[in-house]
Amino acid sequence: MAAPFSERNPDILWSLTKAHFSYNDTPVLHDITLDLRHGRCTGILGPNGSGKTTLLDLLAGLQTLRSGTIEFQGRPLVSWPKKHLARLLALVPQDFMVRFGFSVREVVEMGLHPHLHRFATLSRSDRDLIDQALIATGIAALADRPVTQLSGGEKQRVAVARALAQRPMVLLLDEATSNLDIHHSLELLRLIRDRFEQQMMQVVAVMHDLNLAASFCDHLIFLKEGRVVCQGPTEEVLTPATISAVYGVEAEVTASAFTNCRQVSFRLPVSH
Repeated sequence: MAAPFSERNPDILWSLTKAHFSYNDTPVLHDITLDLRHGRCTGILGPNGSGKTTLLDLLAGLQTLRSGTIEFQGRPLVSWPKKHLARLLALVPQDFMVRFGFSVREVVEMGLHPHLHRFATLSRSDRDLIDQALIATGIAALADRPVTQLSGGEKQRVAVARALAQRPMVLLLDEATSNLDIHHSLELLRLIRDRFEQQMMQVVAVMHDLNLAASFCDHLIFLKEGRVVCQGPTEEVLTPATISAVYGVEAEVTASAFTNCRQVSFRLPVSH
């Protein structure tokens, strides 16, 4: 029998138990049992098709398990009212699409909608939040430009600004730096890390780049073929053995004095 809420660990954000998910008849995630806790920047890594984005969608309540359970803050995720959940969680998708000619400012304003009563107008403090998000993500100069006229990297920064303006408890990132150059990737991750450390905004990020994950994440979850291979503190699980098992490549993991974190070099296995 499940423990009542009062007996559960308040440090746990999500708890998944024997979670299975499939698209129609195609299995995607198998027997996922894990806890995601407060106080961490958690990275989800793995090869293409390993189920990373699907797991993030499940955490966001955008998909429903075929079997097993998923709880958020000690309650079944499906029992949370959608609007309440929208106030707590903000998702930055991998490919941010806006098909209409909304301005950058109008799109960022949409992040406040879960907090507003119906027909309410933005307050001065709301507008200040939007200005701060535009400045923090480096897109204040684009505020009046239609989003449909932006580059992929600029659109991605709009998506992050909208999420930050939402003031979420948890920020979910799905390869949020995939369309960004290295300068803007580092800048964006530093901004999010600062929000985590200063405002205790929790972060769960799907990432491809192992070195960016090493510099950004405290805790890593490695997936392969829809299953959890391992999880744990970055310095413990980011190892040559893990990388070989998950990606099928040889790797060297070293402590870099330059970046002050672990760095990974890798190559295809040498043929004998």
